[in-house]
Amino acid sequence: MSQIDVFNGDADGLCSLLQLRLANPVASQLVSGVKRDIALLNRVEAGEGDQLTVLDVSLDKNRDGLQRALDNGAKVFYADHHFAGDIPQHHALEAHINTAADVCTALLINGYLKNAYAEWAVVGAFGDNLRNSALSLAQQHKLPAGDVEQLENLGIYLNYNGYGASVEDLHFHPEALFTELLPFSRPQAFISDGATTFSKLQDGYNNDMAAAADIAPVHADATAAVIVLPNAAWARRVSGVYSNDLANAHPDRAHAVLTEKDNGNYLVSIRAPLNNKQGADEFCRRFPTGGGRAAAAGINDLPGENLATFVDDFGAFYRDLSQ
Repeated sequence: MSQIDVFNGDADGLCSLLQLRLANPVASQLVSGVKRDIALLNRVEAGEGDQLTVLDVSLDKNRDGLQRALDNGAKVFYADHHFAGDIPQHHALEAHINTAADVCTALLINGYLKNAYAEWAVVGAFGDNLRNSALSLAQQHKLPAGDVEQLENLGIYLNYNGYGASVEDLHFHPEALFTELLPFSRPQAFISDGATTFSKLQDGYNNDMAAAADIAPVHADATAAVIVLPNAAWARRVSGVYSNDLANAHPDRAHAVLTEKDNGNYLVSIRAPLNNKQGADEFCRRFPTGGGRAAAAGINDLPGENLATFVDDFGAFYRDLSQ
């Protein structure tokens, strides 16, 4: 009998599993990767007596792996906020799925655990750019303003660490980062006692964001903006958090940050306008490698020759939504 913990390598996935393992410490096999590596159940072989915990990856993208695990006799706890499609009805599946635009997996786990480790849920929500939801939970728990600022920064840095074409692009493998975070029941303690790791994340984030800010958009108007970043590790690391930064700075505008790939295609990170958090998943599902949620979504492999058409279609899609 094995415990297998499968989680997205971003802040939300990390903070979801942290809450569960702080509440229920158990030795487990960790399965994670870069943020865009979401078909994680394809890597898992689970059978009779095994317990699978799956966090912050789309059930729709893991349907075959989930069904295989259930057919082989595993029990599965599944929590997520991405598009799920039809959720299988099975006695061995416990599903906690909510695709509302103001919810992330860390917040779902916080509700499940009745606020046992709410500060980690605040970190996860900040990391997923759900700032209002994070602030609301922080206010419920009367967290001091200085602590809230620290938790916001940590969430951003953990989320930043998850972006890359491969784990070689990352400062820390998400599985190793989870192991470093696990001894700390409060994120404030990690920030002070895990200063070396925290500083590496902070410095990397600041340097990469400064480089991204020097890139002019290929298109920008009141409705939508498109930025193309070069084929470089720093650009792959910063693509998602830079999208969030742009969304926060221009809350009425949709943003697409494209990063050039080795094959000449693009990795795409999309953010719906913060003041109208809809449509990102719908737009991205037009593409074979696209998916996500209403407020934030992406495309893993946009053909390079489609750039001009993409720019036109992206702008038109959000002009229609704004009317």
